[in-house]
Amino acid sequence: MRLALIADIHGNVPALENVLADLDRERVDRIICLGDVAVGPQPVETLERLQQLGCPMIMGNWDACMLGDEPKVDGELLRLDDDTTLLAFHGSPRSFDDEILATTPDEKLEAMLAGHDASVFAGGHTHFQMFRRHGESIVLNVGSIGQPFRRRRRGVMRVSPWAEYCVVGREDGRLTVELRRTPIDVDLFVRTMLASGMPHADQWADHWSPEVPA
Repeated sequence: MRLALIADIHGNVPALENVLADLDRERVDRIICLGDVAVGPQPVETLERLQQLGCPMIMGNWDACMLGDEPKVDGELLRLDDDTTLLAFHGSPRSFDDEILATTPDEKLEAMLAGHDASVFAGGHTHFQMFRRHGESIVLNVGSIGQPFRRRRRGVMRVSPWAEYCVVGREDGRLTVELRRTPIDVDLFVRTMLASGMPHADQWADHWSPEVPA
């Protein structure tokens, strides 16, 4: 089985469509969304597109914020084959607000994963792609379709001109993990954002501005 894992779309339909066009060329059995569908210029259109795909959606922190007082734990355990399981979540199995980073200390990560067993743990939330090992397991961040972050030297956040996602599979007896990026039309997205009527759209658009050398 091959799974496409997407997350943190944040109402960015042009970026979502680019990723789906990529996936049309792949042999993917299922697409799973790891949360934060909305809070962006086209939340309704994003949700409708995912519903057209019949895509399971895990609760993200911004999804819960919009829906009201929702529990902070949501996830899905998937089986790639008889020996390989994948636990999908937004922040961590413990809470969609947790952040798992490449620099998260092992003991802190252990607390976030406590009580759960899987070959692969896969989340989103931080908007930074990541691959790390923890004991016998692999821990992934699939990145963000709608707002993949990069940091300048001075700590100012900017958004990269691509969409991020992940494909996980089990082929010929081995586990495969592909952290992927596909270019997006930034100008199209900024125009869509500014025309959407979204509050503070001009401030959002500034995150996509070219990075000034530090």
